[in-house]
Amino acid sequence: MDIDIRFEAGSWDERSYNELANGAIKAALKAAPYPLNEGEVSLVFADDAFVQVLNRDYRGKDKPTNVLSFPQLEPEEIKALEAQDYAPLGDIILAYETLEREAVEQDKPIKEHCTHLIIHGLLHLLGYDHIEDEEAEEMEALEIKILSGLNIKNPYESGNFMA
Repeated sequence: MDIDIRFEAGSWDERSYNELANGAIKAALKAAPYPLNEGEVSLVFADDAFVQVLNRDYRGKDKPTNVLSFPQLEPEEIKALEAQDYAPLGDIILAYETLEREAVEQDKPIKEHCTHLIIHGLLHLLGYDHIEDEEAEEMEALEIKILSGLNIKNPYESGNFMA
């Protein structure tokens, strides 16, 4: 898996977040059904201003958010490419200030919250969603399983996680 990581803006510690991102993505791909032999994911560490522009332009919401995911393929396309050697999954963009504020509000270490959001974003790239209750339960259960494997406790226990 090729993981393209860029630091565009925000107060990210590049070395430690680069390591964190690689670990989170690899753990998520190991636990999630992933039918491709190889692929690519792009991860952008940004700030609220950067994410707000994307959220406004692509989702019609003129405000920052913690994580955005832009899949390159629809879930059916990923399944259809099972025998291919390579496919791009898409982009994940994180907003530092929102992520930091949420971590404080939810009384969580910022790196654990960031790990969760990277995994959450990657699962969106793989076709998971949380619009319907049943989909949300499936996605959350997978997130909890992946995070547990990284020794991170269930982020949904407190009931205040928002993606």
